[in-house]
Parts: sequence; structure tokens; C-alpha cells
Amino acid sequence: MRSVTMTTKRGLITDSFKVVKKARNGVTREKRPPPPPSPQKGEHQHEPESETVHEEELERLRQFDLNWKFGPCTGISRQQRWERAKLHGLSPPEEIKDLLQTHTDLEYNLSLWSEYPL
Repeated sequence: MRSVTMTTKRGLITDSFKVVKKARNGVTREKRPPPPPSPQKGEHQHEPESETVHEEELERLRQFDLNWKFGPCTGISRQQRWERAKLHGLSPPEEIKDLLQTHTDLEYNLSLWSEYPL
């Protein structure tokens, strides 16, 4: 009796995946993020200085929110919190009061935690 073995050609696991070439001599290329899109004609360009000032002001307000020295800040506006801290003799920064009185935007007046439910 002769033994008949059936051989099937099995594919290699590498046949299922895309071939990726390795960098030569261990040199790798750095991936760079794409440059920001340039403004089209007629589009308004933001002034970088005013954006920087805006971000710095908001960061100072966030730091005020995070400073527990002036009491909790959930459920009240920054202006109310500042006034409460002043009433209790906690010496809140005058700079914060000036920022809150200068800007009427909700972004300035609402605390860092205003979007979270109580």
C-alpha cells in the first residue's frame, strides 16, 4: 500500500500583511507635523499678541479657580467667589477683580468647573 499524502500549499503569515521597509543603517526620519494652513485672501488674521494676552489672562483665572485658599468655586461665578473671599478677609488678588470687571464674557466670569454638574 502506498501512502498518499496530500500537501496543500499554505501561505505565509507575511502574505497577509503589507510589506514595510526598514530604514537603512539605523537612520530614522523624524515625522514633522504639517504646517498650519496659510490664511486665504479676505480672511481675518488673528493678532498673535492679543491671543497670547487672552490665554495668559484665562490661565491666571484658572489658577484662581484652583487655589483652595479662597474657598470652593463650584456653583458660583468667579466674581461671586472673589467677593466672598474679600468679605471673609482672604485677600484675593486685585488683579483677578480687575480682569473680571474688564471682561464681561462668560469665558472670563464662569469658573473652571461651571460645565460640570453639581
